[in-house]
Amino acid sequence: MSKQDGSGRQVSAEPLDDLTATILHVDMDAFYASVELLQRPDLVGKPVIVGHPSARSVVTAATYEARKYGVNSAMSMALALRRCPQAIVLEPHFEDYSRYSKIVMRLLHEFTPRVEPLSIDEAFLDVAGALRLYGTPWQIGARIRERIHQETRLRASVGAAATKYVAKLASSLAKPDGLLVVPRDRTIQTLHPLPVSALWGVGPKSAEQLERLGLRTVGEVAAVPLDALSRAVGPTNAARLQDLAWGRDPRTVQTHHVEKSIGHELTFEHDVTSRAEIHKELLRLADAVGARLRRSSVQARTVALKLRFSDFTTVSRSRTLAEPTDLGRRLYEEARTLYDAASENGRPVRLLGVRGEGLVGASADLGLWDDDAAWRDAESTVDAVASRFGAGAIGPAALLGRSPARRIGADGDD
Repeated sequence: MSKQDGSGRQVSAEPLDDLTATILHVDMDAFYASVELLQRPDLVGKPVIVGHPSARSVVTAATYEARKYGVNSAMSMALALRRCPQAIVLEPHFEDYSRYSKIVMRLLHEFTPRVEPLSIDEAFLDVAGALRLYGTPWQIGARIRERIHQETRLRASVGAAATKYVAKLASSLAKPDGLLVVPRDRTIQTLHPLPVSALWGVGPKSAEQLERLGLRTVGEVAAVPLDALSRAVGPTNAARLQDLAWGRDPRTVQTHHVEKSIGHELTFEHDVTSRAEIHKELLRLADAVGARLRRSSVQARTVALKLRFSDFTTVSRSRTLAEPTDLGRRLYEEARTLYDAASENGRPVRLLGVRGEGLVGASADLGLWDDDAAWRDAESTVDAVASRFGAGAIGPAALLGRSPARRIGADGDD
């Protein structure tokens, strides 16, 4: 299987006339880092890490040049710089990533309405209905990559297969900047030589467990008796792994996807003991969550708080609301109440997180009385200003001034 640094890359260099690989997985290459390099073309080809230049921060993204030194997203910045001391660190700009993501998703919809976004930088497409108009899956994949580069100057890798699992696997094998088509009749031939880590959901620990059984390749997992595999990983996991090992994946592209939760976290530059500072950062986080809820036209039924203290112990608390909300102020008030109940006087806080859970579609029916009318008007105004002038152009007065925190962001890069 292709490594994160691009070694072991596999591509379909020549056009294929296959019409069975109608599920495409489009994945932007080192998306956050690539967006940053649009403003810093002098750094193209150099090891670049996106994140805050603090030993306590984490890596948001890294170029392939940095990945060759073992730098990966979610790694501590301190470890990343030990592995690649010559790396250049760039601050993240999440508003830019969102803007380019919208451009890419719009381009994908030019080819088919059957688009299922997975995250800010990847999506599944079902192009079965687009073959007559745009040609073979190979031609569609090649054209998608060309259009994305024309409009954004960014690169994407595309995998095409008969199932979602194999399409996603193919895009990872094609990285960076490649296209790999796996026809239905070549699925087993492609899958079985790969290491067990290529199976969806098999991480390092699971891979070690399978390897202790002598199962090092996908083909060996496919061939082992199901009862023997069940004794090792349980019947449910065993059945799932063997289905994947034989290329079986009944899932279809879902065009209507609602996130299960929306949240933001931050890690403080220095441990914070001030309750007032914690309250201020809770407001900042809750406002960001509220804005994302409104952009997604959903509301949260539950507010969750995450606290990590200086000794790395972590506590989580949640509260279900009387009515769903998409207002940052309401989220803040609930999160603050949860914090005040869970915190211990003077205990230093390292990480703080606010999340909206139990998402439902936003309701236009506010009833005869709306206790949050003033805050709703204020946050609607903030949304309007932000859509025109960018995030951060306006916000609560309580958030004026320098924050002691370093934002890690919402939910990661590829």
